[in-house]
Parts: sequence; structure tokens; C-alpha cells
Amino acid sequence: MEITHLKNKAIDYHRWDKCISLSANGLIYAYSWYLDVVSPDWEALVADDYSYVMPLPIKSRYKIPYLVQPVLTQQLGIFSAHEISESAVKKFIKEIPYFSYELALNDCNYYAKGLIFPNYILSLERSYRELAADYSKNTLRNIEKASRLGLHTGILTTEEYIHFYFSVDKHYLSPRQPVLEHLLAQGTEQNAMELIGVFSADNELIAALCLLKTDKRLIYLLPVSNVKGKESYAMFLLIDELIKRNANEQKIFDFEGSRIEGVARLYKGFGAKNKPYYILKRFRPSFLVGKINSKETSRQGN
Repeated sequence: MEITHLKNKAIDYHRWDKCISLSANGLIYAYSWYLDVVSPDWEALVADDYSYVMPLPIKSRYKIPYLVQPVLTQQLGIFSAHEISESAVKKFIKEIPYFSYELALNDCNYYAKGLIFPNYILSLERSYRELAADYSKNTLRNIEKASRLGLHTGILTTEEYIHFYFSVDKHYLSPRQPVLEHLLAQGTEQNAMELIGVFSADNELIAALCLLKTDKRLIYLLPVSNVKGKESYAMFLLIDELIKRNANEQKIFDFEGSRIEGVARLYKGFGAKNKPYYILKRFRPSFLVGKINSKETSRQGN
């Protein structure tokens, strides 16, 4: 396997995106349009005529180039329609052309030396009745409470979602507004995103979700609830509706994370199973440290 390092302008976007779409482990974060938003100068390692690809999200500080996992991007790593062996993973890591990096591989890139991070996913191949049978008692109670309160869902515009998201007081790091606005605009243009709101019985917006969509996967990106939304268990109602809507489909509902116990409990309450991924870290001095995944501190449990 001969691996080539390509600067951004040398990457063939058409062949790149074709590789991602054909990959058994293809993720929306790895498409060129998504990377252009979250890491505008991204570079790549490419092997066997774009049969294997690995994005390199590059940044620079004090004129020192380094790699760090971009905001709103849980997993990257190596993608291919072929099996990705541990030896192939090691070869790609060896070819990373920068001295300092902190990167998240995807869950098909096994790397024994990596740090293990949890990710909860739910296969939607079964009927809704079968899926709901795996809900925890607490989850069922919270869905019922939300239903009794007359909560209902509806589609939001980008402006409505952005206004609500940044109006809610949070105790965690949020993405910068221009980056999020750009991502929502591109996601809408690519028909890869749905913005959903949860409304109270009197039509007040109390919770919202940005749902990333591909043929294979639905990703629970940036849920947000205000105080009333949390008290009303709004997100339980929304997740249940999405599962019901997509049951019997060859899709994965990807909850993204989490190491936070209360958030993980929420995901497991819907029957989601942990499918971990691996983190690579090398020479991360304090002046270059970036957060591996801002989502890890940007989750609301209900």
C-alpha cells in the first residue's frame, strides 16, 4: 500500500466523495463539503487510487502546523470500501506528516494503542414495536409524560434553530456561531440535515435538534433544550418520534457519545449499544491543545 500526502488543492473532491459514499464505514463528517466547513484547509492521506482515504484536519498556531479533531466532527480516520486492517491503520498513522496531533478514528479503525471513547448507536432495522420493547422503564415514563403535556414537533428554519440554540443558557462550550451557520447552510443545500423543534401545547419552542442524515445513518447533532424543555422531557418525545419514523430501515441512529454518565443513560434507555472508537494523541503541548470533541461537553440529557 503506497500512501500519498495531498495538500488541499491537490485533492480530487469527486473521487474523494465517491470513496466516502462507497465505504462501509462512510460518515457524513468525512465528505468534502463538511470538511470544508469545519476544517477549511484540510489535507489528506490517500492510497491505492482513492481506495483508502484519511482526512487531515490541519491548523496552525505560532506558525506551527498540527492536527486536531474539528468541532462538530466526532469521528474521522480511514475510510474504504475494503476491509481496514489494524496493519493498514498503523501504516496510515505512520504516514501522518505532522509531529503533533489529536485525532478521533472511526469505529472501524481498530488501534490498540488508542484511547477508547464510547459512542452509542441503535440499529433501526426492526419494527417500532420491537425497538420500543427495548426502551427502559424510565424512558417509557418520560415519553408518556411528554405526550400528556401535549408536546409536538415541527420543522425549523435555520434562523429559528440558530436563534433558539444561542438563546439558551448552557454550561458547556458551544461552537462558534459563524461556523454553525455555515454548516447548517451547507447541510441544507446538500439535503443532509433536518432541523426539528419540540413545541409546548401553546406552541412555544422548548427544544431543538440538528439531525444529520445519510442513506445509512442519522446523527443526533447538537440537541438543545431550555428549562421548560428539560422539565417536559421534550427530547425523549423527539427521539422516540425519530425512531418511530425510521423503524424498519437499514439505518443506524447515532447518538454521538457520551462519557457523561447521565447522557449515556439517556441513550442506553432507548436501547442504544456502545460501539467505541479510538483517539490518537501525539505531542500535545498546552499551547496547541484543542478539545477532541466539543460535543462531549455540549450534550443535554433531556
